Amino acid sequence: MRLFLAAAFALATTPVLAQAPVTTGEVISAAIEDFIRPGFHELATSAASMKDGIAALCATPSEEHLSVGRDGFKAVVLAYSGVEFVHVGPLGSNNRIERMLFWPDRKGIALKQVQQALAAEDASATNPKDLAGKSVAMQGLGALEYLLFGTGAEELAGPDGAYRCSFAASIAALIGEVTAEMDAEWSDPQGISAALENPRPDANDYRTQTEVLEKLAASLVHGTEAIRDQRVLPILGTSAGQPKPKSALFWRSGMTVPALAANFSGLSDFFAKARFPEVMGADNAWIANGAEFEFANAKRALAVITSPMDEAVADPKQFKALEYLVIVTKSLDTLVGEDLSAALGLSVGFSALDGD
Repeated sequence: MRLFLAAAFALATTPVLAQAPVTTGEVISAAIEDFIRPGFHELATSAASMKDGIAALCATPSEEHLSVGRDGFKAVVLAYSGVEFVHVGPLGSNNRIERMLFWPDRKGIALKQVQQALAAEDASATNPKDLAGKSVAMQGLGALEYLLFGTGAEELAGPDGAYRCSFAASIAALIGEVTAEMDAEWSDPQGISAALENPRPDANDYRTQTEVLEKLAASLVHGTEAIRDQRVLPILGTSAGQPKPKSALFWRSGMTVPALAANFSGLSDFFAKARFPEVMGADNAWIANGAEFEFANAKRALAVITSPMDEAVADPKQFKALEYLVIVTKSLDTLVGEDLSAALGLSVGFSALDGD
């Protein structure tokens, strides 16, 4: 903690250069062209590769193919973690958030349903069309993680894992479909992009540029709140000295910290590429400087957490780093929520996790 406080007092950050403010329309276009479209395209590409890798594993079970399948999963986790806060548009419709990742899952619904399907060797779970009609808890990255990394996953390297692999391949196919749909919708010049870049008073969704900018700014708040409330706080636990490492998202695959790093990196990239620092102008450069400083603090804290989560929470230094992430997200809530909104005259005072 002393290291972080020393860094805070030192304010070791690169100042944002004074520039002429950009227009609201330019911010909207930059957010779409420079961050959202490339991000969802990368996600779709990673998902397609994962699908192929798991299909190869099922066709020819081996340790090598299992490693490829697992690496494909990790790549999708990173790609999704970088854009999952962008609920504007495709991700926020058709239950895609839940279909991609059923979380938080405080009652362990996904685990129970996946284990039941494995025990019964439910054939319908191996058919993507049938699986799509089942619980969303069985369709996303959480369920797939258990199949690839959970108890009994070593069977995937041999013939005994045939059913488990078919189930995993079915989930991978659905994730591939969902991500491809989102990529196509963002790429469609007449689709969501047109609605955001050309709002109309008579439109059913976006009527003014200010309304669009509020939605984009709210994405930042959603991201910081989700990291704190759905990712970090459950690990720390509700009672002093009683952390819950298995409440961590992606603990089985060892992707808890990499996913958190991708969460913060995605928010930081979105903030910069959408040109929020520029639209606020030189008079509000302190807001952008503060946000950049806190994103750097998050990166430093995450670098401290190097052990599996059950070991990390038992190490005072790593546990303090997790606690520090809560402080960082609260500071970012103020900077990218209250301060940015005030600077731009926006109404983003609600809790992004509660909707608008």
